[in-house]
Amino acid sequence: MPLLVTPAVPAGRLAAQEQPHLPVRPGLALRPWRDDDAPAVRAAFDCPVIQRWHARRLDSDDEARAWTAQWAARWSAETAVSWAIVGDDDRPVGQTGLRDVLLTEGSAQVSYWLLPAARGRGIATEALGALTRWSFTRAGLHRLALHHSTANGASCRVATRAGFPVEGVARGSVRHADGWHDMHQHARLRTDGPPAITP
Repeated sequence: MPLLVTPAVPAGRLAAQEQPHLPVRPGLALRPWRDDDAPAVRAAFDCPVIQRWHARRLDSDDEARAWTAQWAARWSAETAVSWAIVGDDDRPVGQTGLRDVLLTEGSAQVSYWLLPAARGRGIATEALGALTRWSFTRAGLHRLALHHSTANGASCRVATRAGFPVEGVARGSVRHADGWHDMHQHARLRTDGPPAITP
């Protein structure tokens, strides 16, 4: 069936280029995942706090390597993208990325997590700011949405500090290991202008 609207982002816009490295600030950047990042990914998914907000876990190094390896194909398919958040030593301290990318609608869902040692220093907020700038300028997206459990206060602080206002609550919409959770829904539009990152 033919579309009645022009796609917000032309097909091939992402796949035609290599996934970029994105500067965040001196000493912090976003880069594509590599096979040798698997130990950091395994450590992250072993963290009880991260497990609380995820529906899956990793049980082996092979699963962690498969997790890092998936992103090249998902970039090429223009359905999702993930970056390792790295410091000066180029070792991952966290992740940020886009899920459920819909080029026709120019929309995507934002995700992020940090290893325990990296928390409490504004890293997730700054990384989300860099991702947002790239998404609206280089990728040409129109809307970024962000969902988290209403019980996840840390994620809510990251979202609001990065300029993603709360749009509402989706009641009982996501099931975690401890049951159904209400989800805060945040979003930014490209027309909102550059995000004013709140420290």
